[in-house]
Amino acid sequence: MSVPAFIDITEEDQASELRAYIKAKGAEISEENSEGGLHVDLAQIIEACDVCLKDDDKEVESVMNSIVSLLLILEAEKQETLIESLCEKLVKSREGERPSLRMQLLSNLFHGMDETAPVRYTVYCSLIKVATTCNAIAFIPTDLDQVRKWITDWNLNTEKKHTLLRLVYEALVECKKSEAAAKVMVELLGSYTEDNASQARVDAHRCIVRALKDPNTFLLDHLLALKPVRFLEGELLHDLLTIFVSAKLAAYVKFYQCNKDFIDSLGLNHEQNMAKMRLLTFMGMAVEFKEISFDTMQQELQLEEDQVEAFVIDAVRTKMVYCKIDQTQRKVIVSHSTHRTFGKQQWQQLYDSLSSWKGNLATVKTSLQTLSPSA
Repeated sequence: MSVPAFIDITEEDQASELRAYIKAKGAEISEENSEGGLHVDLAQIIEACDVCLKDDDKEVESVMNSIVSLLLILEAEKQETLIESLCEKLVKSREGERPSLRMQLLSNLFHGMDETAPVRYTVYCSLIKVATTCNAIAFIPTDLDQVRKWITDWNLNTEKKHTLLRLVYEALVECKKSEAAAKVMVELLGSYTEDNASQARVDAHRCIVRALKDPNTFLLDHLLALKPVRFLEGELLHDLLTIFVSAKLAAYVKFYQCNKDFIDSLGLNHEQNMAKMRLLTFMGMAVEFKEISFDTMQQELQLEEDQVEAFVIDAVRTKMVYCKIDQTQRKVIVSHSTHRTFGKQQWQQLYDSLSSWKGNLATVKTSLQTLSPSA
């Protein structure tokens, strides 16, 4: 990628011009170049460049891009420390101090580097941090497949991998992208092993609470398979998750009565929990029965008689259950319901259904061949 330069002169003269400009802005820096070479000049220029980020001068963008362009021509072994230093400056600038400029500079730096350069990790993390402060995460690539590729390209160790995924997760949550955030968190928790699962306690806790709180997340059984979540077995949070995975509304009500303070401490809303558990309980009933009477629904879902029809309409809107209301006979006729869990029994049912379809297709084919021997 071509990065704008300060002026079309030699690197040494460019460094000298940068020193003079920054000094004129009030920075304590010599106008004379260092005898140590360009990388020493850049170290001193980056150290003093804060004054530029506070200025609305139109030349500032060119000045800062000039620093970026000089960084990119350095040998790789001399780049890393300087890039980390510049990123730290750009991230630590107070909120409101040219966030769009800081993002543009980091983007220029990120895209100007070799795709497999490990120090791109630092630049990307800095981009995420700056974008989050100004609600601009939509302009940063956060696609999970791309992030996975970068983790491989940059050969990140476990700690950096976890830091990166956690940073992306928090940014997506901050920007209200709950579905994308959930996928990143599952990726993070799935990257832990039996040996280090206990270290993911905070992440596992956050993941469970976020999933329970999200009004559009209904299928939670995959969380129970994650090693860090399994590490929480025996704790109240794990018990609560298990209820949302497979138990009925009555089980949640009993849990709440015994652990009201705990529910409140998680920041969960009891009425929202009740609404979600009603739907989950109804989903389980709809898998088991093709017809459900209003009386049964009132009892199992703790609804008043005049609330049943409105509940069914809301349930259908979620697309978790497909059914219709028979008002005359006061019952619900189910055509399809999503399984809350998908285990061995569900795989067997799927296998049986596919086998049945295969048999039916074979019968149709045979019938067609009988009717048209030449076909």
